[in-house]
Amino acid sequence: MPFVRGVWMRGVAAGVLALSVATLGACSSGSGPRTYQTQKPGGFSLFHMGGGGGKASTPSDQPAIGVNGYLWRATLDTLSFMPLASADPYGGTVITDWYTNPEKPDERFKCTVYILDSRLRADGLKVAVFKQSKDASGTWVDTATAGQTETDIENAILTRARQLRLSNIRG
Repeated sequence: MPFVRGVWMRGVAAGVLALSVATLGACSSGSGPRTYQTQKPGGFSLFHMGGGGGKASTPSDQPAIGVNGYLWRATLDTLSFMPLASADPYGGTVITDWYTNPEKPDERFKCTVYILDSRLRADGLKVAVFKQSKDASGTWVDTATAGQTETDIENAILTRARQLRLSNIRG
């Protein structure tokens, strides 16, 4: 029995190879690149071991957002004039891209909003505003924003959240 260990190792190697091929096969779709608009529900899941078929998900299967829904919706509504760079409803972060006011093309703004609480509270929201201005050579340079700007955006978001909550209560 001098080759028992060799037979066992060949079996392990064959198993690892088969698992690698199956994993790589699950990664490829052949339907071209997926974008937000073209993605389909389902797909490969390590824990469900299958593709998009199977049982339909019920609302109880869907995870809820991790922050206050009124603050989340109000943030998106309030900053809707700015291009959205990133939005994480589970972490409560909204990041906009640079926005240039057509009336002042030599300055631009960017906002980051952190929703810190699952309750509708004034201290459950933090806004950071960044401003850049063009210098004489045409490059963007960071400049200070008025402290009131962040407070004004926070107040606008809170006001919109209260409006959404009241409209939901009234039916």
